[in-house]
Amino acid sequence: MEHKWWHGKTAYQIYPKSFCDSNGDGLGDLKGIISKLDYLQSLGVDILWLSPIYPSPFVDQGYDIADYENIDPIFGNLEDFDVLMREAKARGMDVIMDLVVNHCSSEHAWFKKACADLNSEEAGYFYFVKGKDGQFPNNLRSYFGGSVWEKIPGHEDEDIYYSHYFAKEQPDLNWYNEKLREQVYKLVTFWLNKGVAGFRVDAILSIVKDLSFPDLPPDDADGMTHAAKMNARNLSQIGQFLNELKARTFAPHDSFTVGEVLTVTKESVTEFAGPNGYFSTLFDLSPRELVEANPHYRDYPNLTVDQFKECVFNTQELYQQADAFVAPIIENHDEPRGVSYYLPEHLHNAQGAKLLGTFLMFLRGIPFIYQGQEIGMTNTKFEHIDEFNDLFAKEEYRLSREEGKSEQEALALCARHGRDNARTPMLWSDEPNAGFTTGTPWLRVHQDYKTLNVKAQESDPLSPLNHYRKLIALRKDPKLHETVTYGNFERNELGAGVLSYLRTNQESGQRLLVIANTNHESLTYQVPASEACALITTGEVELQGTTLTLGCGGAAILELK
Repeated sequence: MEHKWWHGKTAYQIYPKSFCDSNGDGLGDLKGIISKLDYLQSLGVDILWLSPIYPSPFVDQGYDIADYENIDPIFGNLEDFDVLMREAKARGMDVIMDLVVNHCSSEHAWFKKACADLNSEEAGYFYFVKGKDGQFPNNLRSYFGGSVWEKIPGHEDEDIYYSHYFAKEQPDLNWYNEKLREQVYKLVTFWLNKGVAGFRVDAILSIVKDLSFPDLPPDDADGMTHAAKMNARNLSQIGQFLNELKARTFAPHDSFTVGEVLTVTKESVTEFAGPNGYFSTLFDLSPRELVEANPHYRDYPNLTVDQFKECVFNTQELYQQADAFVAPIIENHDEPRGVSYYLPEHLHNAQGAKLLGTFLMFLRGIPFIYQGQEIGMTNTKFEHIDEFNDLFAKEEYRLSREEGKSEQEALALCARHGRDNARTPMLWSDEPNAGFTTGTPWLRVHQDYKTLNVKAQESDPLSPLNHYRKLIALRKDPKLHETVTYGNFERNELGAGVLSYLRTNQESGQRLLVIANTNHESLTYQVPASEACALITTGEVELQGTTLTLGCGGAAILELK
């Protein structure tokens, strides 16, 4: 594998609206991020991913972009961004941004011009399609529920629609139009010229469409099928677009790119993230794929620890066979908190957070930590549907109530599965609003902020925060670097409820064992080595010679001799 500058790095996702508010308006901003750069440096992370900070109506929390070459005033301005870039670089951290080019906002000048004149150049930037027999052009369901088709504003009396795989305020961009692609390359280059080190590429599989717009077999009683199923049918077309995007923008700047790509196969992983792939790496979203194979919250399974482990291990092996790097994650802005979602209830706590961190940080690839994960944030207790901001959660609540579920039952589904669990404000201290803002926070603050916060954990050597610091420092240890970065992954099956794998370096012979016990019962394990050394442990862990005992929630990383 060709060595690249991002290999061996650890990344950290910032959700700017909820990270830190510098001016008391209840919304996080760039100056708030700048004020916390020393904290991020002390954590040891190398790459900062900023979720969207572009001008937006915020129908979908900034993923509906109205101007690709500016900063929304709620976050600051381009001068603030330049300061952030400079200060991050001074602390040895690179910044990547969110690239959202499957769709824009209906408030973008392109869409407004297109709607004003259906024969304009901008009209070709979108999918304006006639209905079929007085119905929608096809039966695709959007990611947020309902049809992907909407009548064009100003042309409601005509049988013509625009496509939106997400909210109706997010019209899909037509990548089959060369002039649109040129606009995309221009906006990408704008940020690369400002020093951005790369991008997280959002919803990129959705850029390919079947231009005959066929119906697909329904997957639910509404007669529709999820738009993602159309993506999978047309995946073979995407190379023409992504190779061009890479050649025109990413490659000349040696950019680090991470794709949001679902349903990766043995063939497509090489295409997308192999040595000559479209992107540097892809997120491991396999646990979410298993959950979201079902169209509605009511059908989402509650994954066991072993199902979660199987997803992660399968992905590790898939990417290793393809000589590709994966980006392992526990959670992000689109998912509930991992501690609450993947672990048994008795580990919905600080020990569970440390166990998951131990499991994550030595997997093969480039791990991403989501803000608050490092302090063990759990799901937030929402008390009413009006406290949610997430469009999908609101739609699922409405459907659940229509289907006869009680208010409490419908709310419980949203509280478990909703994306707002990850979007509540970062917990900095036990001060009002967790030190996030001096004003009124835009989304409710976690119920446990008085005890679950950065300030409380700074001085506690056994806190999740300090455990993550140790894990990141251990990843950077020169004696371990080659094995952690380029070593092989091997699953180590030890039965239900036990998460364990090996990282091995064939050249040096170094072997690292990662092991974690989520069961109530203690685990005693005879380590396959003549000698073992504990590099890091958490919880009840005892190593006597080569006999390892892990209590409930115990986790360890050992070097095997």
